[in-house]
Amino acid sequence: MAQHSRKGAQFQAVTANRLTDGVVVYLTADNRWSESLQDAQVADGKEEAEALLARGEAFFMPENYVLDVYLFEVEKTDQGIRAASVRETIRQAGPTVRRDLGKQAELEGVHA
Repeated sequence: MAQHSRKGAQFQAVTANRLTDGVVVYLTADNRWSESLQDAQVADGKEEAEALLARGEAFFMPENYVLDVYLFEVEKTDQGIRAASVRETIRQAGPTVRRDLGKQAELEGVHA
């Protein structure tokens, strides 16, 4: 599986796409997949990250619930968890060509 984080990344989470509708999801501490990054379990260090990824990959085969399971770097802030890369920020929010679509439209409606 792909890994989209620096080798020395301290904090990482597992993401995938739900097979039924392609929505971006994040692995939680209780082995659920949530659409909210704030629900994601965050691994601290390489060993925790590898164990977290192994848990996430178990949903790919044989269950076929998600696909493209991988680790990505996150940062912990006072406001919660946030993706460290632009790629993951875009995946989390939705398409960038129309801000009136996707999750960013919902967020802008809340903050407007």
